[in-house]
Amino acid sequence: MAFPKSFYWGGATAANQYEGGWNLDGKGESVCDHMRGGNVSTPRQMDEQLDPNALYPSHVATDFYHHYEEDIALFAEMGWNMFRMSINWTRLFPTGEEAEPLAAGVEFYDKVFACCKKHGIEPLVTLSHYETPYALVEKYNAWADRKLIDCFFTYAKFCLDRWHGTVRYWLTFNEVNTGFMDLGCVLSSSLIQGFTGTMAEVHRTPNERLNALHHQFLAGAKIVKYAHEHYPELMMGNMTAFMGSYPLTCDPADVLQNETEMREWSWYASDVQVRGHYPQYAKRYWRENDVQIDLAEGDEELLAAGKVDMFTFSYYMSSTATTHDDGEMMQGNMAMGGKNPYLKASDWGWQIDPIGLRIALNQIADRYDNIPMFVVENGFGAFDEVVVEDGVERVHDPYRTDYLRAHVEQMGEAIEDGVNLLGYTWWGGIDLVSAGTGEYAKRYGFIYVDYHDDGSGDGHRVRKDSFYDYQKIIAEARGE
Repeated sequence: MAFPKSFYWGGATAANQYEGGWNLDGKGESVCDHMRGGNVSTPRQMDEQLDPNALYPSHVATDFYHHYEEDIALFAEMGWNMFRMSINWTRLFPTGEEAEPLAAGVEFYDKVFACCKKHGIEPLVTLSHYETPYALVEKYNAWADRKLIDCFFTYAKFCLDRWHGTVRYWLTFNEVNTGFMDLGCVLSSSLIQGFTGTMAEVHRTPNERLNALHHQFLAGAKIVKYAHEHYPELMMGNMTAFMGSYPLTCDPADVLQNETEMREWSWYASDVQVRGHYPQYAKRYWRENDVQIDLAEGDEELLAAGKVDMFTFSYYMSSTATTHDDGEMMQGNMAMGGKNPYLKASDWGWQIDPIGLRIALNQIADRYDNIPMFVVENGFGAFDEVVVEDGVERVHDPYRTDYLRAHVEQMGEAIEDGVNLLGYTWWGGIDLVSAGTGEYAKRYGFIYVDYHDDGSGDGHRVRKDSFYDYQKIIAEARGE
């Protein structure tokens, strides 16, 4: 495996799926605090008013809030030198509009970062990972309103001012490109004012979706510009859900359809964030879909001034695109696009395509002049079984290691191709709540956490077989 000594190895989490402590020490409610759990066939339910008899998995998640020292020590034991995490906006600014942050929230993240430093782990921090304050949904319909640009900037500026000496790597909005689709209208842009129902029932017009996305582009650019002016040593990044796809056939119509879908799903957002302006194909899309972007004076200049320093992305699966009626669609939670007859799929219908990661890395490098990159999410959700052997709890998960090794191998190939890849953070690293389904049962981690979808469990941690396998992979890559 061709990995440089400076390569970062680690894992990734999100506060709403991992942190817990949802109402402790003054923390406010975020969007995910209003979401019930679901499963592969049952969409998650969003409640405008919390039901005291319902289970909201983000309320406890897997309780990093009380286990951060134990967990970070386990990360270090695996060999991590990077931990991607998010700061929960409402732990600092409960309604999103306070002038000053909560002291208890600041103290918590101070302790987390100090613990990372103690163990030689570099934090990679996402400022907004599906944690929009619910109060901003109630008041403004969240990112539908330009007012959120300044709300976000107040929060993000505090974070950079406070932790710029501790955290070098920052991301603005997680998987911001999902806002292009209905898929992102709950978790990302949160256009759900007054809404109770399932995620699958949320439909917004292209005009609503793309204007909310425009406001997020501006908010991201504003904090990137601030960082460049005040803390030039920081690396500021976007975060894209990379939805790689192939034409199902060599029919030129399929090739064009695939290019169209790639532009909409994977390139539209990053073209703005990396290049600093809307791409040439945007105007045609706007015209054909009745989109009138709320371009105010100074917007274009801000986008140009707030270009990111690095490209970071999630990669889980690939799909196909076709204009033919006989193309079969993927089935499963958040599994988008057409089936590929050459690929196998997970229990959630996600097609497993390690070579697609190498392709994605090369496509990004070609498009953006070999910009520095991180793969900040890649992982395999599966049902895990705990067995007791010689009085010790164990989880045998060779399927996870197989997925991991195959994708690591393709990253090595991409580096040989000349791609400027700086690091890799496996999604989870430790079990957490699935964003798409709200399940505990869909487990990603190398560390098992004893929480279950019926609300049971005591949260104790168990090293899976994959814990030791990742430890070995990291050591091999470092030549140890």
